[in-house]
Amino acid sequence: MPLSPGDSPGFLLWHATLRWQRDIAAALAPLDLTHVQFVLLACTWWLNTQGEHPNQLALARQAGTDVKMTSQVLRNLEHKGLVEREVDPADARAKRLRVTDTGAELAPRAIAAVERADARFFQPVPLDDAVALLGPLAHPET
Repeated sequence: MPLSPGDSPGFLLWHATLRWQRDIAAALAPLDLTHVQFVLLACTWWLNTQGEHPNQLALARQAGTDVKMTSQVLRNLEHKGLVEREVDPADARAKRLRVTDTGAELAPRAIAAVERADARFFQPVPLDDAVALLGPLAHPET
C-alpha cells in the first residue's frame, strides 16, 4: 500500500529541500550570488586559504558539481570579478583558479549569510541528528 505524502520520506525531503533552497536564495540575493555561484566561490576561497589553486575539475569534485556547469558558472564569477583563471605552470591546457581580492572579501560574508540561514532552517532539529541523517544520505559510500 502506498504511503501517504506525509509519511513518505522522499516527499518530505523534496519539500524540505525546496524550502531550504528558497531560504538560501533569499540569503544570497543581497550579495548578488546564486546558490551555485556561492558554492563554487566558497569552495575556491576555502581551497585557496588551504594553499591550493584548484583547476576546474578539482573544484567540481570538491563542490559536487557537473564539470561543464562549473565552467559556465566560473565564467560568470570571473565576469563579476570574483574569480580569476590562471594558466597552470605544470600544464598549459589547465587553468588554476584564484579568488580575487573582491571574491575573498565576499566569500566569508556569503558563508556567514548561508550559515545563518542554515541555523534558522535546521533549528527544529538538533545539529547532531541532522548531520547523522544527512551525512550518510549525502555520502553513502563512506
